Amino acid sequence: MGNPINLEFSEKFDQLRAKEYSPKPEDGLSRRLSHRRDVQLARRALVLAGEPGLVLDLPCGTGRFWPVLAEKTNRVIIAADNSADMLEMACKSQPREVVERICPLQTSAFAIDLPDNAVDSIFCMGLMHHIGEAQQRKALLSEFHRVSRDSVIVSLWVDGNFKAWKRKQLEKRRRQDGGKDIYQNRFVIAAATAEKEFVDAGFNIQDRLDFLPLYAMWRVYVLRKG
Repeated sequence: MGNPINLEFSEKFDQLRAKEYSPKPEDGLSRRLSHRRDVQLARRALVLAGEPGLVLDLPCGTGRFWPVLAEKTNRVIIAADNSADMLEMACKSQPREVVERICPLQTSAFAIDLPDNAVDSIFCMGLMHHIGEAQQRKALLSEFHRVSRDSVIVSLWVDGNFKAWKRKQLEKRRRQDGGKDIYQNRFVIAAATAEKEFVDAGFNIQDRLDFLPLYAMWRVYVLRKG
């Protein structure tokens, strides 16, 4: 195996950053509504994937989807993250009865420390829109295909909606203002490009779930191994 892939944005997740990323339910109505919709999509995706019994949550971040994953009482949840600080924060911030259901694992999404076909499903929310390079997405999807024996639930930002158009206009203005080399850690991926990459990695696209059709960029895909 070659050199491991390290995303620049992931380096910020030290202990202080982990505290900043801890759940903040009091952060306002908009954030609460957004989280509620995220939960709805996650719950729906799990149903469409057949309510998998052994799930790898990667990256798990602060564990904000653990309560949803734990709704199935006999589900085994492996919660993995590249950052030990994020894992520690997640275990401290989530309800005890949920944390007791969790098997924590520190590992990279690009080199998952699990054997082939180790889990029923991989649940990946909030990573792929940080990956702007096609080769890195290919490496990620290859690992997902190796480790999951059945399905992958993955979210990303896609084009073909108002928010993506607005973001494109903003980036265009920044370039015109001389900000060509501004660091970018979130990317909109053309839906056609993402879907081709899924198929090339050996997946079939079962379902597409949009946060808000034609308006929001956020989309959740339910993929099945071909």
